[in-house]
Amino acid sequence: MHRPPGFGPVVVAAAVVIREGRVLLTRRAKGQHLAGMWEFPGGKLEDGESPEEALVRECREECGIDVDVGAILDVTHHRFPEKDVLLLFYRCGLRAGEVRHLQVADHAWVPPMELDRYPLPPADDRVVARIQALGLGA
Repeated sequence: MHRPPGFGPVVVAAAVVIREGRVLLTRRAKGQHLAGMWEFPGGKLEDGESPEEALVRECREECGIDVDVGAILDVTHHRFPEKDVLLLFYRCGLRAGEVRHLQVADHAWVPPMELDRYPLPPADDRVVARIQALGLGA
């Protein structure tokens, strides 16, 4: 998806990976935007890349897993002080691999009702509420 510099929000795809009733969270590494916070794996779309392609690539790059991308769970816009972000949250299944810390500081498989115990960016609040309301992973 091509976006001229400085035009519109940054588009980010995030994977809500569910395995054995738990949801995957990763912790941002030092030196990154929002370092130390927990989040759903994913990242910015590269030029010409679909959100689904971005999720597959980002999950491999960040934590060495292959995912099956499913339906969109939520779409939200968030304005950080330094940038606007349009977040596309997809339900995903773990196809292959075990989580490795390639570009993340840590990871956790979290029961859906315990997601709010982790410090997540405010942009993730709505999808956490949706995961819990839908009983995903239960």
